[in-house]
Amino acid sequence: MSESANEKHAFQAEVSRLLHMMINSVYSEREIFLRELISNASDACDKLRYLAITDPSLQSGGDSFRIDITLDKQARLITIADNGVGMSHDELIENLGTIAHSGTGKFVDQLTGDASADIDLIGQFGVGFYSAFMVAEHVDVLSRRAGSAEAWLWQSGGTGEFELSQAEKTAPGTEIRLHIREDDDEFLDAMRLRQVINAYSDHVAHPIYLHIADDTDADAEAEQKPVNAGSALWTRPKNEITDEQYKEFYHTVGHMFDDPWATIHYRAEGKIEFTVLLFIPSMPPMDLFDPARQNRLRLYVRRVFITEEAQLLPPWLRFVRGVVDSADMPLNISREMLQNNPMVARIRKALTNRILTELKKKAEKDPEGFAQFWRNFGAVIKEGLYEDTERGEELLKLSRFATSKSEDTLRSLDDYLADMPDTQTAIYYIAGESQAAIKRSPQLEGFVARDIEVLLLSDPVDDFWLTTHRTYEGKPFKSITQGDADLQELPKKSDSDDTENAQDAAAEGDMAVLIALCKQALGDAVSDVRGSNRLTESAVCLVASESGIDMNLERILARQNQDAGLPKTARILELNPSHPMIGALAEKARTGGAVDQLEEAAHLLLDQARILEGEPLDDPAAFAKRMAAMVTRAISPA
Repeated sequence: MSESANEKHAFQAEVSRLLHMMINSVYSEREIFLRELISNASDACDKLRYLAITDPSLQSGGDSFRIDITLDKQARLITIADNGVGMSHDELIENLGTIAHSGTGKFVDQLTGDASADIDLIGQFGVGFYSAFMVAEHVDVLSRRAGSAEAWLWQSGGTGEFELSQAEKTAPGTEIRLHIREDDDEFLDAMRLRQVINAYSDHVAHPIYLHIADDTDADAEAEQKPVNAGSALWTRPKNEITDEQYKEFYHTVGHMFDDPWATIHYRAEGKIEFTVLLFIPSMPPMDLFDPARQNRLRLYVRRVFITEEAQLLPPWLRFVRGVVDSADMPLNISREMLQNNPMVARIRKALTNRILTELKKKAEKDPEGFAQFWRNFGAVIKEGLYEDTERGEELLKLSRFATSKSEDTLRSLDDYLADMPDTQTAIYYIAGESQAAIKRSPQLEGFVARDIEVLLLSDPVDDFWLTTHRTYEGKPFKSITQGDADLQELPKKSDSDDTENAQDAAAEGDMAVLIALCKQALGDAVSDVRGSNRLTESAVCLVASESGIDMNLERILARQNQDAGLPKTARILELNPSHPMIGALAEKARTGGAVDQLEEAAHLLLDQARILEGEPLDDPAAFAKRMAAMVTRAISPA
């Protein structure tokens, strides 16, 4: 390709939306662009140092990695250059023109078009390179991949497309040139840049140099000294590190914008030695539910960056950020070897135990803070209930739940057991797609009427961990949408006499006739029809059989296996004997009312129960026809 040939590429739609926000940004902390670009430069140096362990020819310039920032005030230009791994033609397109990171995609999906609301999202997700457009009207990226003789120039004003052309660069690495906007003069001040570097990037392991172009007053001696301290923060004693330094290191290593909720810093000694600096975020990372479920811990070996893919924590702790520095692993260990390395397994176990210990302390010392932590990460930690049998009981004790008695306050299972009446034999729960949907469930009515606490489970993983954990402290978990309700021994809060029971006994014969008729009319559409002691207000509900699968789990499995066409399980239809409509139908059945109308009513009752469950009707047209016929009879003159 000739040097004059320019390729034009359109940004991915998500990138265009993101850049539009950046260009129109009014974010008060615009200086984070420098932190993000320095962090990327540091990563590039780390990657080349790792690659050069097995292929020294890639690092022909020696092992002196550095980051150089040049300010040209007259040209309104800031240049950030590194001698790291660099990028090829295809990598420039992939890394700077598209969003492959699902978390970033989720970030963009949340953009509303409201500038003030959208800018707040910057505080929830690190947007890396694209933050440059908060201060630059045009960005040039000159890069040459280590091991390649070709260099490429990427250029864009952030307005929908970018250009790519072949260029000249004498050494591998990347050079980013920011053409600063007219209203961002503060970043054309050398003291301001030095202050930003000291505040955000002092801990970066590679030296950062600040140069002033065409400035006769510039301090040449100062330009030859790194602006940053350059020491790996995790290697320093805890008593020498301030909270602010921990915070800024977390921002850089985790690419996060919130403050850490917890910091864990220690050195492990013994059979294996390693240093740990971990952070638990105070806000969920945007990639929390990325299907890859990768953790983001950086593995170093004697301060040499190895990988971010060593799986140093189980997937259910993937929200933790930080670094682990091993003193014992070989520097030339491959990423493939790490997957089955026994030393990694021991480190993973030690880290997991330490994090759980920290969470227990937090739960005891700061229950409200821990409750907020659980709202952020509980759905992920509960994956461990399903996957980590070794720590199942430990995780159950940490778990917090919304319940029918506490909409705003999360409860532990120990809290639940402490308040449980002596006559109650099980821990009751109901699972559904959302808290709002669960609270509308008719199956809850009888339990609420008897002041029986029910766990409200709305995370998809809940249905799965309940298949592996059947009990807690000797009490079985029992779904209130499955099997018998077992409420006979639990009196209602409002019961003052046996009038209702006497009425139920008198109407029992009428109900038997109605139930028999419904069974005959519905056939295989239901597995049974019976009177309910779990309903107090609704006329009908559906439940699964004792030996069947819980209804919400069945819905989840059906969605996951849509192509398989799994058959639906026939449910039990429960009728509320105390409901006026059911009473009237029972009376009509006893007196020999029109059988066709009662059969029609049976189908309407089943459809009503399905609607209450939020499920589609098998035959909406037939439902509409039956409903129209019943309403017509009700309003027609006798």
